[in-house]
Amino acid sequence: MRFFTRALVGLFLTAVTLGLLTTAGYFTYSALQERWANQSSPASGRERVFSAEVARVALGQETPILTAFGEIRSRRTLELRAPAEGTVLDLAEAFVDGGAVSAGDLLLRIDPFEAQSARDTAAADLRDAENELSEAERALELAGEELIAAQAQAELRSRALTRAQDLSERGVGSAAAIETAELAEATANQQVLAQRRVLAEAEARLDSAGTSLDRQRIALADAERRLSQTELRAEFDGVLTDVAAAAGRLVSRNENLGTLIDDEALEVAFRISTAQYVRLLDADGALPRRPVRVVLDVFGLDLQTDAVLTRESGAVEEGQSGRLLFARIDAARGLRVGDFVRVEVDELPLERVARLPAAALGSDGQVLVLGENGVLEALSVDLLRRQGDDVLVRADGLEGRDVVQARAPVLGAGIRVQPIRPDAGDAPEEPETIALDPDRRARLIAFVESDGVIPPDVRDRMLQQLNQNEVPAGVVERLEARMGS
Repeated sequence: MRFFTRALVGLFLTAVTLGLLTTAGYFTYSALQERWANQSSPASGRERVFSAEVARVALGQETPILTAFGEIRSRRTLELRAPAEGTVLDLAEAFVDGGAVSAGDLLLRIDPFEAQSARDTAAADLRDAENELSEAERALELAGEELIAAQAQAELRSRALTRAQDLSERGVGSAAAIETAELAEATANQQVLAQRRVLAEAEARLDSAGTSLDRQRIALADAERRLSQTELRAEFDGVLTDVAAAAGRLVSRNENLGTLIDDEALEVAFRISTAQYVRLLDADGALPRRPVRVVLDVFGLDLQTDAVLTRESGAVEEGQSGRLLFARIDAARGLRVGDFVRVEVDELPLERVARLPAAALGSDGQVLVLGENGVLEALSVDLLRRQGDDVLVRADGLEGRDVVQARAPVLGAGIRVQPIRPDAGDAPEEPETIALDPDRRARLIAFVESDGVIPPDVRDRMLQQLNQNEVPAGVVERLEARMGS
């Protein structure tokens, strides 16, 4: 019993001792934490710095370039229609799509049998009319001579009557002789009237023969015109397109057989907005004859030619807006009707403007400029023009400042950046030319040689570049993109 009691007391004392030790440890650890908190200094966060490409802005004079897209057209285009109906007998070798012809060249001939027969008939009728005119002239001549003879006979009868009357007055003649002379005179006068009537009929016959001759001449000219219409000839120098004719084909009158295009009289038609049109006008409100650059993109080698702005459309078509302008092309090297080209027109120069990359301008009309200690600041600018990947802006306090060339979502006002200046050599330049392995070079050369769209002079220039040790990277990229399309 005493043993059990002592065991309980010992267990109680052990529990009290553990509780006191735990309490002492807790108070000791709390005191240490409070001491450490009083002795430690507040932690400071480190600011994050980004890298950004910047360039110093210099205001100056810039000439904006108005860029539009248009279509090559011909100022002289003629539809070739069948002048007569019939069977096509002969076709010129050049009467094919793309065939070059000269003015006056015979393009095709339609069966002239019926037209030739009509012409021969008209010629025979003309000869009959000429014979009839000759007979009428001879008849008129005879009628005139007969009238002269009748008048002379009438004069003799009149003198005979006068002589018989004189004899009767002298008492020698008789009344019967006078009466006989009077009857003879009346008969002669009647004969004169009859001959005048014959003369008038001969004159009418001559006039009728002359009118008939004129009609037959007109008929012959019409028959010859119809005969000439069996031949189709080129009206001017040019090339043929949309040809739809073959030897032996039966064509109807006025049927479309093709189109003749003057490939030397080309122009480009392009549409611009009304605001762009207003910027092109001079002080008098007229459209000046500005120079125009016409560019055709051909696998990285642009075909460029000069043109002159000549006129504008007289009215705005239904459903369209802006203005349709036309520029005459003087030397159309490599261009064809229907080509889709880029048109560039120089506007009036702008003073005190800066040219920046389009990526430098935000949607809020602000750019980021480098401030003190590399901290970015936002500056509002006026957007004047967009020039491809660049913009022309103007703002007070912009000159001489470093502008971020490409804005990113992490960049903004108050952000500190590490400036990178490519013009100072901070960033390496990408190579403009690359070296090609033999297989890659062979594929590109084979593609250029087999493409029939590329003009010969451009093909020769591209092949010369591909055969060099270093090939322009832009040419390779565009050719490979074309090969993969």
